[in-house]
Amino acid sequence: MGRLKDEFLERVESFADRVCDVADAVDRLCKSRRVVDQMYGAGTAVAANAFEADEALSRADFCKCLGIAGKELSETRYWLRLAGRRGWVSGRRLIAIQAEGAELKKILGAIIANTRRSGAAR
Repeated sequence: MGRLKDEFLERVESFADRVCDVADAVDRLCKSRRVVDQMYGAGTAVAANAFEADEALSRADFCKCLGIAGKELSETRYWLRLAGRRGWVSGRRLIAIQAEGAELKKILGAIIANTRRSGAAR
């Protein structure tokens, strides 16, 4: 039995898919392979770490995995911004995915804070 709601896991999975779509678009332009690899790595690590947190062995492990997911999300947001600044992907295309990244960041922060608070109350 997991700790996270299926809807949240589906949401981070969808985010990872969308980041991969952006990375594919940058790759088709024959831009930096390094940037494409970084986008893929960070974008998919958000979901991978959320899924790992879902099966965490302890509260501390759960928070650690979600913390890593948050860090990977911050990195992903950077790479998306870079792609927009460089004109590799239209700013219009990035609006929704950047908004989703910001929302996911807030959700992750709230889950971590609530988990830590509930652990301290015991």
